[in-house]
Amino acid sequence: MPIHICYVYILTNTHHTVLYTGVTNDLERRCFEHKQKKIKGFTQKYNVDKLIYFERYDFIDLAIAREKQIKGYSRMKKVALIDQFNKEWRELCHDGKVEIPRKPSRQ
Repeated sequence: MPIHICYVYILTNTHHTVLYTGVTNDLERRCFEHKQKKIKGFTQKYNVDKLIYFERYDFIDLAIAREKQIKGYSRMKKVALIDQFNKEWRELCHDGKVEIPRKPSRQ
């Protein structure tokens, strides 16, 4: 099976009331599509376009399995996952570029 970079990601809306989990092979393009409301359905209906979490995978089957696992999580478990990765729930996609959140430095 060839290596093909994939991402599992979580988006939210402005007030963090909705969480959406997806999988893609191009995270920057996919975020753009969500922000431009090019994808009809759940994310367009609920204005879900803020990237707050992602994981990278080398194999699509692993990414899809992880997406299904996260989708099965309770909201509380998803929030804990996001908090470990991006405590402030900052937007991680700016001008078509995805940033990796920095961990706070220990003093």
